[in-house]
Amino acid sequence: MKKALVLAGGIAQVALIEELKRRGYRTLLADMNPACVAAKACDEFHLVSAMDVEGIKALVKEQKIDLVLTACADQIILAEVEVCEALGLPTYLDLETARLVSDKHYMKDVFMRSGIPTSHYTVLDRYEPEKLEGLRYPLVVKPVDAYSSRGVRKCANPEEVRAYLEEAIQISRSKTAVVEEFVEGEELTVEAFVSRGKAVVLCIGSKHKLKNGRFVAYGSLYPADISPELEREISETTQKIADAFHLENTPINMQMISDGEHAYALEFCARSGGFVKYEITKIMSGFDPIRAIVDLHEGIVPEVGEVKPENRYLMTCYLYCSQGVMDRYEGFEEMKAQGVISRYYLVREKGHQFKGINSNGDRAAGFFVQDDDYEKLLKKYDTALANLKVLDRDGNNLVRMDLM
Repeated sequence: MKKALVLAGGIAQVALIEELKRRGYRTLLADMNPACVAAKACDEFHLVSAMDVEGIKALVKEQKIDLVLTACADQIILAEVEVCEALGLPTYLDLETARLVSDKHYMKDVFMRSGIPTSHYTVLDRYEPEKLEGLRYPLVVKPVDAYSSRGVRKCANPEEVRAYLEEAIQISRSKTAVVEEFVEGEELTVEAFVSRGKAVVLCIGSKHKLKNGRFVAYGSLYPADISPELEREISETTQKIADAFHLENTPINMQMISDGEHAYALEFCARSGGFVKYEITKIMSGFDPIRAIVDLHEGIVPEVGEVKPENRYLMTCYLYCSQGVMDRYEGFEEMKAQGVISRYYLVREKGHQFKGINSNGDRAAGFFVQDDDYEKLLKKYDTALANLKVLDRDGNNLVRMDLM
């Protein structure tokens, strides 16, 4: 039987394992957390970090693995590609490209040189006020090579840049951070797929951020309420990115911001978006990113085909909690049975201690509502929020509704 080694054990990897099993693979999983959600889905679990390149190589040789892959996981793709390139296994990126597209400094430089609309920036490994001259406040500080919005902060003045820059540098593996101008407008999240060099936009959503100053998203509305002209501009920008980075066959997840007339590229990844973006993409386009990832590893170039959503509208919501210890979830199965929510995702186990909200990875749960009527969609959303709870053992609802 063919063997596939999946790196990291999140919700997206559960879907990846299921797809591999449908194709006849015995599935192995590498993760440092034996209680990770995908551990129950795989055939065989191995306590190896998904970022431990040498450990993964040894496991591949020992188990005679045919495929090594992951999905929707930014930095872990680097480990996958490094292993595959070293051992002659198939993957959809070469190592140089994988490294370059995960480096926000290089990314911004290519944007500027290729005429891709983006904000002005500088890169720092320590506070150097002279390098901030010419940049207009407010500014945004972000680690060069982190993900899930970790260390991303908005700064109103040089004192805040100095304070938040230190945090971003410490989070960064390369100990550097991008400082860029903040563009006022609506933040957009774009999912696309490049097939034989042609980029096709699959769906565009408008992101909603928590009111905690940390750029943490609590949900999105699909499709974003933008003009056909702006949609065309985003498609053109996506193709420019594929051309500039020499991307032939790959998913793309891009973050943009729009002032209503134009959209500016903030950053992108050569992967599908994290957490359950693969599911959103499938709902809103009919294209399955998980199936496409396995196809690419098997040497098959996926065809995108007609982009056709299940429903006209989709709204996602991710729940974050105040500090406390989780005891149980309430209302999720009931809301799904009543047709209020179409899908839900429970991220934490009983006994999990919530310590704060610093990145997208601190979410407790998520749900989707779908409808062809916008007013009915909003009613479902409000009903869900009134009934879905994350409770401690005293029955207190830990969900931070005040930040949404």
